[in-house]
Amino acid sequence: MKKIFLFVAAAMLMTGCSFLQGGASSTQQTQTTQTQTTTPTDPTVAGQGAGNALHALYTQYKADGNKFNYKNTQNILNTVTLVANCEGLKSNYQNKTYLTSFGKGLIASSMGLVTQQNVTSVTNSLVEMVKNSDTVQTATQTAQNTASQAAQYANTAAQYAGALSTLLGAFSGN
Repeated sequence: MKKIFLFVAAAMLMTGCSFLQGGASSTQQTQTTQTQTTTPTDPTVAGQGAGNALHALYTQYKADGNKFNYKNTQNILNTVTLVANCEGLKSNYQNKTYLTSFGKGLIASSMGLVTQQNVTSVTNSLVEMVKNSDTVQTATQTAQNTASQAAQYANTAAQYAGALSTLLGAFSGN
């Protein structure tokens, strides 16, 4: 854990903490995600951020032999991004308009992982992952407020490792 903290702290110093300033974008789809740790209020934007993070997590999951490595720094940051973008699902999981808009964002930015056929299932998995979790708020605030709490990201990623592994495994046909 100490090594992870030191590595993340050094990486953030070298990059000027630029990962805290990223955002979701449906027009620029890449193999990695820009980390957005603020919670978007627009459900489509939140879905786009979640879709970008989900795609980046899935890409690394496949590269790691269909395993979720919660010790990988980029996985930690992508997990925090995913969770931050899904925070709105906690209070809107029964709001069909919010879920539809969130799903549109997921489809638009996940580079084919989330489709019209599986968007409901993926969204429901994300809802279950964050619905009863206080870690969503903690991880988001930690990322916004201080880089010195990087070890907490590892704990957050570890907490979601099982749920993410199951969700990422569902895309095996892609």
